[in-house]
Amino acid sequence: MAGLEGTEQPRPGTGTAAARWVLPAQDAEGERARVTAAARDDGASRTLDLIGDPAHEEVRLPSRPESAATARRLTQSVLLKQWSLTPGLAEHAVLLVSELVGNAVRHTGARTFGLRMLRRRGWIRIEVRDPSRGLPCLMPVHELDISGRGLFLVDKLSDRWGVDLLPRGKTTWFEMRVTDRA
Repeated sequence: MAGLEGTEQPRPGTGTAAARWVLPAQDAEGERARVTAAARDDGASRTLDLIGDPAHEEVRLPSRPESAATARRLTQSVLLKQWSLTPGLAEHAVLLVSELVGNAVRHTGARTFGLRMLRRRGWIRIEVRDPSRGLPCLMPVHELDISGRGLFLVDKLSDRWGVDLLPRGKTTWFEMRVTDRA
């Protein structure tokens, strides 16, 4: 059950559907999409240079709503550029990072939170650490709910997730299976 120290949530091999993020519409030559993608890539590279690489060490970010965009750019850059993972997997991971960061910003009262990404053969693991020992709770989601879907998405789109209590705070994490290229 989610919320217990060191607990992970295994996911059966069922397919799940999620809302797709849509890129801006292309003009006849596709120029707008190319320019937008180039600007996004450049912004992600700059973010890594300025803030740090969460694949090498934990990156500390201020606990403000704007930090979710930074965390998404870092995640996308690491997964697509450094680790050469599929765009679909990166899309899901970016969404889940956004949800975990949103929870850390909204519910912990912390000044900062940490973001770290790990990769081992066949798996990626993304962690968000904050100084609160308050445990997240997976709540039932109803069709007309306008909030409270974050952990539901983490539960459905990741292969495993959990919370590790620390002497000063907690780490909320998720793992996803990846296909390693030969």
